[in-house]
Amino acid sequence: MKFALPLVIGLILAAVSCRPAAAPVVVGDKPVSINDVPLKDSQGRAMKPIHEMSWTGMDGTIQKLKDYRGKAIVLDFWATYCPPCIEEIPHLKELKARYGDDLVLVGLHVGGEEDKPKIPEFVERLKIDYPLAYPEDALTSFIFGNDSAIPQTAIFDREGKLVKKITGFSEPIRKELDQAVEKAVNGE
Repeated sequence: MKFALPLVIGLILAAVSCRPAAAPVVVGDKPVSINDVPLKDSQGRAMKPIHEMSWTGMDGTIQKLKDYRGKAIVLDFWATYCPPCIEEIPHLKELKARYGDDLVLVGLHVGGEEDKPKIPEFVERLKIDYPLAYPEDALTSFIFGNDSAIPQTAIFDREGKLVKKITGFSEPIRKELDQAVEKAVNGE
């Protein structure tokens, strides 16, 4: 009988949390400005120039946005426990296949220390074949601002300018993402 109540509560929580078109998952709240233009309820300036912001690959290499000048880049902030992140990843892979070497795709894990051990199984299950990394705090703060939901996807053009920041994933967001990537790659 001791286990019946926790089991019932667990089943109820599981049923409530499993719904289509899941809402973005919250991971923190940090202010942001984009291209030095303040967003509503954000800090006035980025912590440092966006082209200097970096991420550390799973192999320990540090890369910066400026390392990819001349290529469009998509930075996708995700975690293994995020249903809309899981929905978005196959589409990101399709975009990478469509644009090839003209598009760089980097998955930036923001799930915290407790989520890191789950990454290898997650990569295998979703057949992720693009680089994964951990963003520096300044980059996360710049992109997230006061909106701490994930996934957050930042699309930069070939000059390193932010084309679009998108939060969440759904069919309308898929179209918005496609348009932003096309603009970033083709300069339209």
